[in-house]
Order: sequence, then C-alpha cells, then structure tokens
Amino acid sequence: MSEPAPPGVPANPPQLLVAASLVAVQGLLLLLFAVLEAASLSSERMSMGLTTSAFFFAYGAALLGCAWALTRQHAWARGPVLLTQLIQLGLAWNLRDRLELSIPMALVALIVVAGMLSPATQDVLADDPMRGRAD
Repeated sequence: MSEPAPPGVPANPPQLLVAASLVAVQGLLLLLFAVLEAASLSSERMSMGLTTSAFFFAYGAALLGCAWALTRQHAWARGPVLLTQLIQLGLAWNLRDRLELSIPMALVALIVVAGMLSPATQDVLADDPMRGRAD
C-alpha cells in the first residue's frame, strides 16, 4: 500500500505511476545488461566490454533514480526520462526488421511519453514554489 501524500502535496496520478514504473523496469534491464556485459568480458575486447558495462550500469542507475524522483514529484526527472524514450523510439525504428523487439520497445516508449505528457502529470510536476508550504 502506498502512504498518503502529505498535506498540500497532490497524489501521484496513475499516468505518472505507470510511466515511473516502466522507467524503473528500463533501468533494471540496463543494470542486467551491464552485468551480462561484464560477465562476457574477454581479453580481446576488455576495454570495450568494461566501458560498455560501465555505461549500461550508470545509465540504468540514473534511470532508476529518475523513476524514484518522479514518484516524489521532482520535475527535473522529466527531461532525462523523455530523452531516454526518444532514444528508445529511435532504437526501435532501427530494429524494425526484428518486430519482436521493436514493437515492445516502441510501445513502452510511447506509453511513458504519453504518461509524462498527460495533463495530470504535468500539473503534479509543475514547478510551484508555494506547493507544500504551510500558510
């Protein structure tokens, strides 16, 4: 069960929660890719494998941080999340010959974009310096 929002702070709309959840799954998958890349290191491609693994790890951790920040209604997380979805849509387009990969990638990205751009999410993430202050 989720705990109620503090007084003066609106509850997270379902669109935001769905988007944040999908971003968290994306972050976890990137962490999994980092582990798999590190596990497949060979002496012929050591530096490429290490940098690729470090990139996947950092990007996955950043996405998990953004997902957490979205559930806490931090507006700064919106930009990195939307940029990630645009990258994912581009990857899905490049993988269009592999529909079993490209269609789920595109659907997830579109669902997250729709959730992030919904009016309810926009209202909750609006930078309002007076929100949450006691009068």
